[in-house]
Amino acid sequence: MQKQIIPSVDFRKRLRERGGDTAARCYQCATCTSVCELTTEGSLFPRSQMLKSQWGLADELVGDPGVWLCHQCNDCTVRCPRDAKPGDVLQTIRSLAIEELSVPRFMGRLVGEAGRSWPLLLGLPILLWIGIIFMDNGFTVPEPTNQKIIHAGADISLVDTAYAQHEEHAAAADHHGVQFVEGDETRLIYEELVPHKYIYIVFSTAFFLALFAALAGAVKFWKLLGRHGGRKGSFIGNFLPVFGEIASHKRFGSCETNSSRRWAHFCVLWGFLGAAFASGLLVISLYITKDPLPLAQTHPYKIIGNISMVLLVVGSLWLLYTRLTAPVKAGVSRAYDNFFLSVVVLVILTGTLTELGAFVFPPLVASIIYVLHLGSILTMFLTVPFSKFAHMVYRTLAMVHERMAAA
Repeated sequence: MQKQIIPSVDFRKRLRERGGDTAARCYQCATCTSVCELTTEGSLFPRSQMLKSQWGLADELVGDPGVWLCHQCNDCTVRCPRDAKPGDVLQTIRSLAIEELSVPRFMGRLVGEAGRSWPLLLGLPILLWIGIIFMDNGFTVPEPTNQKIIHAGADISLVDTAYAQHEEHAAAADHHGVQFVEGDETRLIYEELVPHKYIYIVFSTAFFLALFAALAGAVKFWKLLGRHGGRKGSFIGNFLPVFGEIASHKRFGSCETNSSRRWAHFCVLWGFLGAAFASGLLVISLYITKDPLPLAQTHPYKIIGNISMVLLVVGSLWLLYTRLTAPVKAGVSRAYDNFFLSVVVLVILTGTLTELGAFVFPPLVASIIYVLHLGSILTMFLTVPFSKFAHMVYRTLAMVHERMAAA
């Protein structure tokens, strides 16, 4: 049966523009595949993908599991006799594949061209929060206080005595439907600036939009993977061992040139997951245990959040340091990569300053930082299915497919 090959001139053009122009130097010597510790008999990469990129075979590359089984160890890049940088080329191909799989497509293109579109991607969420605050209270900056917030209907007897020891401390509910009790810390209460109801409306909407986009892209990719041979066994049965590999970053351990990448990525992954878990615990604190806000630094939920923040800081700074000091080992940084890392760093930086600012910064300065923090988090939420966070989805599916195809 004949197979029709349709080269894409547009794909080749975008590959060059995004930094994959070195693919043209490849003369198919197969050094890259022979030195790669992750390539298998069933998936010989990156030689095959380099050839496909030279031809502009976009449809072939978008559904190619080898594109995602590559972890950019860059063992191939440092040994390439033509300096074709196959590790960097596959990184660029992954960003283009995400764009092709994106739902909606314009968001994939917008994030893919972050070098030009970053003011829009970051500015619009910040302007949204400014508009919400202005409509709610005219941007009235609150003053520091030693009071803590309990949402209306809370049973004071369930509240930790470190926050409120007597029911008579509760004041009348304000226009946001909350009560106040005496606390042992004097600090800025950010809910006075941005009521939590707006935070949950905005972030719940962003979460479900991102979830829909991620699932839609995952379904498209899974169908495309099916073209590369049959699969046996159950998805869940093969997903569980893959999850164990991802959780420990086992395959990164096979990298020689960029071995430190394993633990930097490990910190970022678990820091991000820990922060998401801490956010879920905060919802429990608000609506189930009815703890008064803000939580004390010694509260278990706060400790989980702070540990997650430390992991994110360490992982992000580690990645940034490697990029700056060893660009060949780490891979060449493009605008797409820099945008992702910059948003993560911005979330961490503004989050840390928001926490610190509640105690030591002037109220106006702390409030501005808090708005920047909310805006950067919203940017991260909305771009998750289209940024490097999407690697978690597509690489996981490629690894599950690999196991099922080899069964």
